[in-house]
Amino acid sequence: MPFDDQLRADTSALYTDLYQLTMLQAYWREGMDEPAVFDLFVRRLRDRNYLLACGLEQGLEFLESLSFSDEALGYLAEQDRFEDAFLDWLADFEFTGDVYAVPEGTPVFPDEPILEVVAPIGEAQLVETFLLNQITFQTMIASKASRVVEAARVGDVDRLVADFGMRRMHGPDAAMKGARAAYIAGVDATSNVAAGQAYDIPITGTMAHSYIEAHDSEMGAFRAFSDLYPETILLVDTYDTLGGVRKAIDLMDETGEEVQIRGIRLDSGDLAELAHESRRLLDEAGLTDIQIIASGGLDEYKIQDLLDRNAPIDGFGVGTKMGTSADQPALDSAYKLCGYAGEPRMKLSAEKSNLPGRKQVVRQYDGEVAVRDVIATEAEQISGAPLLERVMAGGERTESGTARPLTALREHASARLSELPAQLRALDPGTSGYEVVLSDAMEARLDTTREALQRTMTAETP
Repeated sequence: MPFDDQLRADTSALYTDLYQLTMLQAYWREGMDEPAVFDLFVRRLRDRNYLLACGLEQGLEFLESLSFSDEALGYLAEQDRFEDAFLDWLADFEFTGDVYAVPEGTPVFPDEPILEVVAPIGEAQLVETFLLNQITFQTMIASKASRVVEAARVGDVDRLVADFGMRRMHGPDAAMKGARAAYIAGVDATSNVAAGQAYDIPITGTMAHSYIEAHDSEMGAFRAFSDLYPETILLVDTYDTLGGVRKAIDLMDETGEEVQIRGIRLDSGDLAELAHESRRLLDEAGLTDIQIIASGGLDEYKIQDLLDRNAPIDGFGVGTKMGTSADQPALDSAYKLCGYAGEPRMKLSAEKSNLPGRKQVVRQYDGEVAVRDVIATEAEQISGAPLLERVMAGGERTESGTARPLTALREHASARLSELPAQLRALDPGTSGYEVVLSDAMEARLDTTREALQRTMTAETP
C-alpha cells in the first residue's frame, strides 16, 4: 500500500483507542483469553436504502501485520499505565483469530454483520478501532458514490462519473480510501494521482480557471494547452461560458485535424441551460462528437435534476459532496461483543441492543431479484445465498480473503447492485420495502439471551 505507509507498520498496533489497550491489559491480568465473537454492523440508515460494504482489504492487511514494535512498546512504557510483564507479553502479540465478512461491493442493510471477528477476547477487542475506522468510512463513501453513479446512468446511458474530491476530503488517508471506495462503487476515474498509482484506478483531469487567468487571453490559453494536449477537455466558463464555447469552436476551426479536443467542461451557472446552449453551438458547427462534462457542487440529487431537465451532459466530475458524503457524513456503525467462551452475549440498552451469537446472513431471491435478507444463526440451513465468507483463519487469509483486483470488486458490486429491486436503488429514502428478518432460531436465541441477562440483573439487584 504505497501511500498508506503513513500508517507505519512499526506503530500499527497503536492505531487504536487507549481504552482498547487498558482493557487488553485487564483481560490479560484476569486470564481472560477465551474466544470472543464481535460483529461490525450499522444500526440504522438515514437517507439511504442500502449500504455498499467496503474497506475489508485494509482491515485484513492490518490484522495480518498486527504487532508491537520496540518503538511502540517504548512509548507505552512511558505512559505509566502498563505493567512491565504485560509489555513483555505484547512483544510477541499477533492476531490469531478467524474473520468472516461479506465481500467488498456487497449491498448490506441495518443490523447485518459486515464483518465478524472470532478470536481470543483481547485480540478481538484491540482491533475494533481500526476496523471501524476503515470499514465505516469506505462503506460510507462507496454507498454515496453508488447513488451518484445510479443517478448518472439513468436511462441506461453510460455517462462518465469522475472523482474530483481529493482537495476537500478529510486528509490524505480519506482521499486515498475514498477514491478506492468510489471506484469499487462504479465511479470511472479519479483526479487523485496517488490513488491511481496505489490502486490502479484510471486518472483523469482537465484544467483549472487559474491556467486560463494566467494567460493574456482565453483563446491564448486554449491554444497553448491544446497544443500540448491535443485531445484535452477545455474549461469554458472562466469569463463567459458561451463565449468560451465559441472560442473552443474557433480553435478547432483554425487547427483542423491537428487538435481534436474531446470535450468542454462547464463548472458554474445554470448547468442544464448552458449544456443545452453549448450542445446547440457545437452541433451547428458540426462538432457532434465533442462531449460536455459538468462539475461544480454536484451530487446525486443535482445530477438527477439535470437529467430530468434533459441536459445533454456526457459526464460528471463530482467532488466535495461525494468525497465527504455531505448529506450523511457519518454512519451509525458499531462493533459489539455477541459471544464469549461459547455463550451468547448482547447489550440491552434501549436503541443500542445487538443480536447475540455468531451469524450468517442469507439473501433470498425471486428469480434474479433480491427480495429478502434473513439474519440467521451460523449453522442454520436456509435457502438462499449466504453472504458471510471466512476470509481469515488462525490469523492467516483464506482463499476467500485473498486480495482481489479492484476491477473484480467493481464487477462484483455492479452485479450485486443490479439484483436489488429498482425502488431500492431510488434516491428517495424509505421507498424500498425490502425485508430484513430474523430466522426463528435467531429469534429464539435473542429471547433466551435477553431473559438470561434479565435474570442475572435481577439477582444482582440489592
